[in-house]
Amino acid sequence: MENKIIGFIGSGNMGSAMIKGILASKLADASQIIASAKTQATLDQLKADCGIETTLSNLTVAEKSDILFLAVKPYLYESVIREIRDAITDDQIIVAIAAGQNIEKIEGAFGKPVKLVRTMPNTPAMVAEAMSALVPNENITEDDLSLVTRIFESFGKAEVVPESLMDAVTGVSGSSPAYVYMFIEAMADAAVADGMPRTQAYKFAAQSVLGAAKMVLETGKHPGELKDAVCSPGGTTIAAVAKLEEGGLRNTVIQAQRACTEKSREMSK
Repeated sequence: MENKIIGFIGSGNMGSAMIKGILASKLADASQIIASAKTQATLDQLKADCGIETTLSNLTVAEKSDILFLAVKPYLYESVIREIRDAITDDQIIVAIAAGQNIEKIEGAFGKPVKLVRTMPNTPAMVAEAMSALVPNENITEDDLSLVTRIFESFGKAEVVPESLMDAVTGVSGSSPAYVYMFIEAMADAAVADGMPRTQAYKFAAQSVLGAAKMVLETGKHPGELKDAVCSPGGTTIAAVAKLEEGGLRNTVIQAQRACTEKSREMSK
C-alpha cells in the first residue's frame, strides 16, 4: 500500500475498528491514514490510540485521500457527499460503508462519475476477523478492486458479491455480531447460575463459540453434521439441543435476521 493515503470520513465504531485493523496488519502505517469525526474528543481518542492524522474537516480528508472511506451513518451520506463532491477526482476510489445506501443512490449524490465500491464489513475488523462484502461500480478497474480487497482482507475475510445480495449480507454478517454477543451473554448467564464466576463464564462461552465457528470454516463440514457429532445418544448435549428446539431457537434466529435484511431493504428505497 505504498504511497497511498487512506482517508476515513467518520471515526465511530466501524471506522475506528477498520483503522485499527489496517494498522495491526501493517498494510499501512499511521502516516498513511487520516480521519475526521464530528467531535474533537473522538479525534483525540483516535489519535491517542492510533497515532494517525485527524481533523474536524471532512473536506480535508477528501482532498488528501487516494482511497476515501465514507464511514458515517446512512442518514448523513447525502450531506457529507454534498460537502466533498467537488473535491473528488477521477482517480480517487470511494468506499461506501452504510446499510441501505446502494450504488445508484450514492452515484446520484455525487452527481458525476466516480470510482465507487459499496461495502459491508463488521466490527470484528478490530481483531482482524471481519467478514466483508464488496460491490464495485462500473468505473472500478480490476486493479482498483484488488487494492480495496487487500485493505478489507487486512482485517478479515472479504468477498465480491452482486449488489442484489447486500441486504442479505447486512443480516448475516453486518449486524450479526450483535446476535452472537447475546448468545454468548446468555450462555455465560447460565454458567453463572450454575456457580461459575462471571469472568470465567464469558471466557468459556466466547472460546466455545470461536472454536465452533473455526470448525465450520476449517473442516468444510455441514453445521448439522458437526452438531450431530457432539450429540451422544441419551447424553447431555442432545438434552440441551432438545430444549433449544422447544424454545424455537432456529426460527427466532431466522426471523430476526430476515427482519434485519428487510430493514436494510427499506433503507435502500
